[in-house]
Amino acid sequence: MSNQDAAFGLRPNSKLGSNVNSEGTTEYSIASGASGNIFSGDPVKMANTGTILVAAAGDLLLGVFRGCRYTNASGEVIYSSYWPNGTVSSDAVAFVVDDPNSLFEVQSAATGSVVQTIIGNNADIVYAAGSTTDGQSGVEISGTTAATSAQLRIIAVSTDPENSTLGTGGASGNVNLIVKINEHFYAQVTGV
Repeated sequence: MSNQDAAFGLRPNSKLGSNVNSEGTTEYSIASGASGNIFSGDPVKMANTGTILVAAAGDLLLGVFRGCRYTNASGEVIYSSYWPNGTVSSDAVAFVVDDPNSLFEVQSAATGSVVQTIIGNNADIVYAAGSTTDGQSGVEISGTTAATSAQLRIIAVSTDPENSTLGTGGASGNVNLIVKINEHFYAQVTGV
C-alpha cells in the first residue's frame, strides 16, 4: 500500500529512553511584527535578539513550535496554532517543545525508496509553508540522509499503518519517521 503524502511538520511523539513524556512546552518571546508565519509543527531557532524565528535547513534548532498567545490591536488575548506574518503585539509568546530528548514524528520528503538502513542516519528539514486555515506545518525531513551532521537523527520508522511502508521502489516514499533533534540549541556549547 502506498504511503499518504500529507506533511504535518514535527509532531511530538515520545522521549528518548525511559523519561516521562509530558510534551511540555517552554514560553519564548516572538518579536512584534516578526516576518514570516510560524506554523504548529515548524522547527524554530533562537535569534540573537532573544526571540524565536522559524528555522530553515542548516539552522541550529531550539525546538518545535506548538502555538502562541498575543494581544491584538483591539486588546483581545488571542491563542493561535500559528503566528501570523507581521503581527504587531508587544506581548507575543510562543509555546515550544524544547527538550533535547524529545522525539518527533515527521514525514519524509523522499519520493523514492525509504529503507530500514536509514535508521541512525541524519537529515535536514525541508521547509514548506503550512496552512493558514488550520495552522498546521508543511515541514518534512529530507530524503537525503547520511552519517554526517544534520539537524535531525532518524531513530525509527513510525508505526502509523498508513505511512510506514518501507521498500526498495517508488511506493515507499513519504514514510513517517521518528526523529530526535540532532543539532539542538541546548546541546551546544556556543550561544547566539
